[in-house]
Amino acid sequence: MTATPQAPERSLGTRLRDATRDGGAIAAAIVMMNVATYAFQMVAARVLGPEQYGGVSALMALFLVVAVVQLGLQATAARRIAADPDDVEQIERVMLKVTYRAGWLVGAVLLLLSPVVWQVLRLDSIVPALLLAAGAVPLTIMGGQAGVLQGERRWVPLALVYLSLGVPRLVLGTAAILIRPTEGAAMAGVAAAMVVPVAVGWWALRGTRSPGADNDHNRIRPTVREAVSGSLALMAFFVLSNVDIVIARNVLPAQEAGLYAGGLILTKAVLFLPQFVVVVAFPAMSTVAERRRALLRSLAAGVVLGGGCVLGALVLADLATFFVGGSEYAEVSGRLWAFAAVGTLLALLQLLVYSVLARQGTASTYLTWGAAVVLVGIALLQDTVNGLLLTVAGVDAVLLVVLLAMSLRHMKHDQAPAPAP
Repeated sequence: MTATPQAPERSLGTRLRDATRDGGAIAAAIVMMNVATYAFQMVAARVLGPEQYGGVSALMALFLVVAVVQLGLQATAARRIAADPDDVEQIERVMLKVTYRAGWLVGAVLLLLSPVVWQVLRLDSIVPALLLAAGAVPLTIMGGQAGVLQGERRWVPLALVYLSLGVPRLVLGTAAILIRPTEGAAMAGVAAAMVVPVAVGWWALRGTRSPGADNDHNRIRPTVREAVSGSLALMAFFVLSNVDIVIARNVLPAQEAGLYAGGLILTKAVLFLPQFVVVVAFPAMSTVAERRRALLRSLAAGVVLGGGCVLGALVLADLATFFVGGSEYAEVSGRLWAFAAVGTLLALLQLLVYSVLARQGTASTYLTWGAAVVLVGIALLQDTVNGLLLTVAGVDAVLLVVLLAMSLRHMKHDQAPAPAP
């Protein structure tokens, strides 16, 4: 095998400039994706009306659950390629094979469950549930493709994948409901839009590679195990970050539950704001030499961005109230800074969860599930917005401190010199 020539050492200024450019491309794409997704929801709510939009909103929430598999596949591909770049040919080949099988499996499961989805969500017909199953196939496949691009640090093609996930949904989904304002039409537009990022990912990964090495740890079975483990870890975080709205609807009066839901709009906005930091930093977190610095820098960026949002919600309370829904949510305006603080905690927790995935930890996953159980147990005893908000913030803060301490301890152990023979 011919040795690959080493690239010349880049100056600090060059590395910072490249990092800023790469992060900027991903940040712009993710912001546009989220704006387009939010815009489609706004259009759908107004065109369809409350009755029809209720079904669409529930189906889109199910898409978030399905996306856990997509994110697990993406994290697996990115970690394996970043940690073992010499075997990128085998990893890409196996990862895409696993991804396509997972996509068809997820679609088949949702197809079998479509009568249940139809009845439980009280849809007008079974057609929207069938379209959910159809859209889940390309959504899952996109995860493996994005993971390969992320692991290889090909940021521009990855940014195009993210962009094509949001904009076509807005265009095709809006066109569909303008032609026929029904649940089925909305889901038809969403399902059709899901094909676009897969096409972009296929185009970016087209071409053939040399066979390369064939290592046992990069074969299908260990890859599937890691993808399942990663999906379970992300599911734990998904439950932790979303269960409070379900609890609020059960323990608070309708008016206060609505105010809490409005505050959570700001929480979710702050949570997703540093998403680009996770995407760019994750490959570095997957290598022993870079993971500690990458995690600390990512956490610092999350603190700065989240702190700015908390300060903004505190100083510009009227603007923050307009963002979450307008004058109807004026009662919660004085507490929006606290909702932004919870979003900051969740954003930092998300960074730590991905750091755990990068070093293939397992104990932290159990701790996250445990925190979700504790949160449910304590939150069910609350009967005010302040009490529920304080409970969520307290559980998230404790989990953040514990996971950070565990991560730093593991990283210190990884970087310790090996004992002499």
